[in-house]
Amino acid sequence: MKRLLQEIGEAVGARLRGDKALEVSAVASIGAAGAEHLVFVEDEKHLAAALNSSAGAVIAGEFAAALKTHKPLLISDQPKLAFARAANLLSDAHQEQDGYVRASATVDASALLERCVTIEERAVIGADAVIGEGTRIGAGCVIGRGVKIGQGCELYPQVTVYPGTSLGDRVIVHAGAVLGSDGFGYVRDRKTGRYEKFPQVGRLVIENEVEIGANSTIDRGALEETRIGRGAKIDNLVHIGHNCQIGENVVIAAQTGLSGSIVIENNVVLGGQVGIGEHARIEEGVFLGGQGGVLPNKILRGKGVVFWGTPAQPVREYLRQLAALARLGRK
Repeated sequence: MKRLLQEIGEAVGARLRGDKALEVSAVASIGAAGAEHLVFVEDEKHLAAALNSSAGAVIAGEFAAALKTHKPLLISDQPKLAFARAANLLSDAHQEQDGYVRASATVDASALLERCVTIEERAVIGADAVIGEGTRIGAGCVIGRGVKIGQGCELYPQVTVYPGTSLGDRVIVHAGAVLGSDGFGYVRDRKTGRYEKFPQVGRLVIENEVEIGANSTIDRGALEETRIGRGAKIDNLVHIGHNCQIGENVVIAAQTGLSGSIVIENNVVLGGQVGIGEHARIEEGVFLGGQGGVLPNKILRGKGVVFWGTPAQPVREYLRQLAALARLGRK
């Protein structure tokens, strides 16, 4: 399915210069583009290559606004963002409009499937589950009793959602993720030395527009809830323990591990392989570099401040310490 360039421009907030009747069907890189493809240029030095490519149209920054060219342009002050939005728009145009349930899927009679829901092969939908309009459940997924999934969600194959978990609208969950499993909570009997399981009866709430990477795991709360805030982006192989509170627009890179009862405030960025101890708090806007470590009960604060190392500290202090150690080593 194609879309008019004019329509795309209006949807992504870009100004069209050129043929309003031109249609495109997909996005591509400059080198791989064809006549029906849309490409983008964020740096002026790549503009000539885009204009000389086979692409049907180009999204470019303000540096191209006054340029005279035969190729249609969409002018945006954030061309990469406009390109991403255009890609989503064109992807939506290719999706099937009518849902279906594969014969090999198992859907409990008490489950509610709203309009245009797709259930792929061997998926299992438990009792009293609610699946919102336009949501797709991939092959082999297991959706537990009482799970609520909002509109326009995409669950890729083999996702497991434990009973009582709630997902908002437009949530994307990649293959192999496990949502709402028991937290790692035990009580040690001092007399026998044995460990007994602490109740894990809370729930997991995932708000709108969250994306969760492949093979990531998020535990439900022990007695209350674990919550993932709107717009959070969680990479592959991330673990989030019970009772964690993850704010809005938080970014967590691969192989990060969060212990229980951690608070991550809005707009925090965690690099790959970060480790954070229980009851720690990362305040709004903090950046924590790859392999950074935060000890239990500690607080990192400072909007826009970059932390690094273990235990994590402002990056300038960390680098000064590394330099000092290097000088000592030379002596």
